[in-house]
Amino acid sequence: MKTAIFLLCATFSAAAEIIVKQPAELPQALRGLKAGDVLQIGPGDYPGGHHIAGIEGLTITALDPKSPPRFIGGANGFHFSRCARLTLRSLDFSGQTANGLNLDDGGAGKAVSGITLENLRISDVGPRGNHDGIKCSGLDQLTILGCEITGWGGQGIDCVGCHHVLITGCKFTGKEGFSASAGVQFKGGSSDVVVEKCHFKDGGERPLNLGGSTGLEYFRPLGVKYEAARLIARDNVIEGSSCAAAFVGVDGAEFSGNTVLFPQRWVFRMLQETTAEGFIPSRNVLVQGNRVVFRRADIREFVNIGGGTAPETFRFEKNTWFAEDRPADSRPRLPVPEKEGVYGTDPR
Repeated sequence: MKTAIFLLCATFSAAAEIIVKQPAELPQALRGLKAGDVLQIGPGDYPGGHHIAGIEGLTITALDPKSPPRFIGGANGFHFSRCARLTLRSLDFSGQTANGLNLDDGGAGKAVSGITLENLRISDVGPRGNHDGIKCSGLDQLTILGCEITGWGGQGIDCVGCHHVLITGCKFTGKEGFSASAGVQFKGGSSDVVVEKCHFKDGGERPLNLGGSTGLEYFRPLGVKYEAARLIARDNVIEGSSCAAAFVGVDGAEFSGNTVLFPQRWVFRMLQETTAEGFIPSRNVLVQGNRVVFRRADIREFVNIGGGTAPETFRFEKNTWFAEDRPADSRPRLPVPEKEGVYGTDPR
């Protein structure tokens, strides 16, 4: 036991607090990072394109949170691979051509745990193609809070094979000229996810893509038969876009307490994009206690139902629906009867 205590103390004593105040100082500081180090970066513009692998317990933060450093350009602003217990706080990223941030497990099949992303600002990524604000692959116990993502080509946040994820208090704003497909997306075997208290404004074709389409070799863990399971989207505001949320190859989800404002084609989509043998149909979704304000002139159909799904397993309960242009015609056409719905009353 004494030996174990000595080794633990030695690990903590090796950690250092490093301060960088000029862009020229950053490369040397990154090369010298060790487990547990705290890197504080001063205000100014820094180049992107950095890669850090296999260092645990890092914290990288602004020296002055009121004037965060801005990382401009590069394929990725930062790419962290196999960096467990990583914390990034009060950093800005802009103009990346691949992803603003890329965080992964190195393809080793072992989840990387304990990553926290707080008060990050990410903008102008892509602009076209599958280029994400934040790309996450093979992460566990991931927390993203108070972040703002503006203008991206693929997904604002894309999670492939990620588990026990909390995204809270974030803002997603689409921009003209950026080919955003989703605000947040969870696929490739992702599970146990909460997205709450976020604001989506023109946040891609599917602001909340609960599920998706993934090559089977990229699933984490391999062999699961759903794109995502046990997802919760609650207390969010979703403005514009083709729909509010899409349920795609998902096995169990809850969409509750959200405010949906003026979707442009559908309110929800039920889709099945992965059709491998034994793969479950999109199923077991509860849509409850939401406020939906729409214009009848915009809505093609309330729920777009794709082939291979199980709409009979969806439940709609206690939602408020209001057609601003035709209040008397506010009752939606749903795949199953709704329980205790409210129609024609403006929830605003």
